[in-house]
Amino acid sequence: MGLELASKDPEKDEKYCPTTPSLYRLLVSENHSRVLLCADMDTADRLLPLLHVPVKDPTDFYSLRDIVANGQSLDGSVLNILAAVRSIAEPKQFTTSDGRRGQRLEVKLFDDSVTSFSLVCWDREAIQLIQTLVPKETVLFIADAKISFDSFRNCMAATVNSKTIVTVNPDTKEADLLFSRAKEMSSSGLLVDDDRPDDMPVDSITDVYTVNHLKLRAQESPAEVFFGLTYSFISKLDLDSSISRVIKTKCARCKYQVNEELQSCTNPLCPGKDQPLSLTTGFDLTVDVTDHTGTLQACSLRSPVAEKTLGCTIEEFTDLDDEQRTAFKWKFLLERCKIHMKVIPSTKVRSGVRGMILACSLADPGEVKQHMSALLQ
Repeated sequence: MGLELASKDPEKDEKYCPTTPSLYRLLVSENHSRVLLCADMDTADRLLPLLHVPVKDPTDFYSLRDIVANGQSLDGSVLNILAAVRSIAEPKQFTTSDGRRGQRLEVKLFDDSVTSFSLVCWDREAIQLIQTLVPKETVLFIADAKISFDSFRNCMAATVNSKTIVTVNPDTKEADLLFSRAKEMSSSGLLVDDDRPDDMPVDSITDVYTVNHLKLRAQESPAEVFFGLTYSFISKLDLDSSISRVIKTKCARCKYQVNEELQSCTNPLCPGKDQPLSLTTGFDLTVDVTDHTGTLQACSLRSPVAEKTLGCTIEEFTDLDDEQRTAFKWKFLLERCKIHMKVIPSTKVRSGVRGMILACSLADPGEVKQHMSALLQ
């Protein structure tokens, strides 16, 4: 009702319009048009599958490896991407200098060649769509994404703009293959979140939680990664177990634990399995965090956060004998600590939630009293 069908003008600048194979454009006027939901279910059932058909050739896309490999030579390019969703951050609100309000959402993508690649959304409708997706279970065909070099992070990134069309779980052979591969990578542990706090500096983490509040929030939003501060006790810290359980050597590319004597990574899904082995060695501790409301088990405390928390390097810790390690352990065990934490949904632990410690230090008693009193009110 009140719609106009117009031919596309090939001479006209299409900078702000999505590119589609159709020769026509449907014009909808805010003042003179009305859009109604289709009430005929048979018609709707026939049309809905079209939502999963990309507007571009499904074989015409860049892999994330291609984008990373070409680097800054692609800065400013507009191209198609086929990738899976790894994680979705919370939208960040902002106000421009002229008083307009906006928001920004960052999505981490992955495929079988790169395990983390940033996609940034500024558009409200795009953000609403992205927020409905299930990480590690969704594949996207992103037509006409803008590629740019992020000088702050020194890496390539993609942006959704007014030309971009995002097709969710495309009905294509390429997308089906990537979906199967993504499930394999997820179940293999290749996509376990690393130590980076995803744009959240420790000083910016100010929301204080009890352990029970952390669990409740995770249950309320099972697909959400969030950050919090808790004043809790370290109730498990196995510093006096064998060195191999405290300090681990992993493949730098996929974080898979490996033997230093091997020449290549033994993880069949490692994106660098055919390349010379690159190693990282660091603390990899599992700790329990407890307060008066409960315990959050199996939290990760890894390098470099562990070094800063413990106040010693890997080499210094390795030189300690068993008695010294036990004494070292009791400096923190059952002590009230100020813990900045990243909370991640996880199906691999009984509680359904996993904590990653981003900073940990012995707590100031006055600060504890102030914040705990506020939580108990």
